[in-house]
Amino acid sequence: MRTVLGLAAALAFGGGAAAQVPVKPDVPSILVWSPQQQADWYRSIESVYKVETVARGDKVRPLPRAARQVAPTWTHAGKSWTVRDYMDAHRVSGVLVLKDGQIVLEEYGLGRGPDDRWTSFSVAKSVTSTLAGAAIRDGKITSLASPVTDYIPELKGSGYDGVTVRQLLMMSSGVKWNEDYADPNSDVARSVSLPIEPGKNPLVTYMARLPRAHEPGTLFNYNTGETDLVGILVSRATGKSLAAYASEKIWRPYGMERDAIWMVDPAGHERGGCCMSITLRDYGRIGQFMLDGGMADGTAVLPDGWTTEATTPQIVKGAPPPGYGYFWWMRPQGGYEARGIFGQGILIVPEEKLVVVVNSAWPTAVGQELGAARLALYEAIRAAAK
Repeated sequence: MRTVLGLAAALAFGGGAAAQVPVKPDVPSILVWSPQQQADWYRSIESVYKVETVARGDKVRPLPRAARQVAPTWTHAGKSWTVRDYMDAHRVSGVLVLKDGQIVLEEYGLGRGPDDRWTSFSVAKSVTSTLAGAAIRDGKITSLASPVTDYIPELKGSGYDGVTVRQLLMMSSGVKWNEDYADPNSDVARSVSLPIEPGKNPLVTYMARLPRAHEPGTLFNYNTGETDLVGILVSRATGKSLAAYASEKIWRPYGMERDAIWMVDPAGHERGGCCMSITLRDYGRIGQFMLDGGMADGTAVLPDGWTTEATTPQIVKGAPPPGYGYFWWMRPQGGYEARGIFGQGILIVPEEKLVVVVNSAWPTAVGQELGAARLALYEAIRAAAK
């Protein structure tokens, strides 16, 4: 896997500490919370940071429990495993499996219950790209081919001249960007520690200063700043906050069970690249919404074919095989994922009508063995659910 997806860079999947706005004094960086702080605060992030609410509607979409429940067992790293073994060993707060829209497995840990939310880290990126699709369906964004500068004019005359919405969603703007979180002079570190100027978004101001390194659309380069930029673009295009638009297009019509919350940046804008807090079943409903082709209450929320296009490889060069979609990760084993550090994920396998949600509080943001163990869990669940 590319260096940009290594540990140092992957820390930026959740953004730097300065990208959050604390409401609790003397809070350490979210990236270095103790195990107890993770267990307590991942499920009550609103007690730590400023947030906006993604309001649910009056109706809840049922997730019936299937007559046949699954109890996978598997062997990994020379040991036999059950789902509970995996959860205990890897600090997992929830595992949910939907097959044909029904619950076939639901387990909780770390003191979490069905009504408790859990922070998403970069799983939020996939929600943001879905809201971009909704804005296209609504005619607020003209098309994927629209120039980014049509919606964020402060970027005119910068490296973003000629960059399209689609190229942003592919993480292939061609703009020079250093995602090395371990480097205090990297873009990902500097872009979240700028002073707030009245009437200006500091992230937009920073991104406008960046030079072009490649022709747009030719090379994947993981760029946390641009995922937040897409969130700003969607808000500008729709004239609504991301939280309000997510409520209007997904949470209310699809029947989410509980309000979600979305962390805001120092400018008061929801972070397009990070940090929604959602219940386990509502994470599952996000996956089911994608399986349903972006339909909510019988109405199309997304453009025709969007869920297929967004979740199949759109760019290959520079991306982990088999490629990258619109803020969705493709899997060599089949299906696609929304991913976040410290063990957050939604796996969707359309051919199997399967959704798997895992929320965790891993001891490190990423890790080769952690990833391998989760892959073994995924494959055991897939086998059991067939």
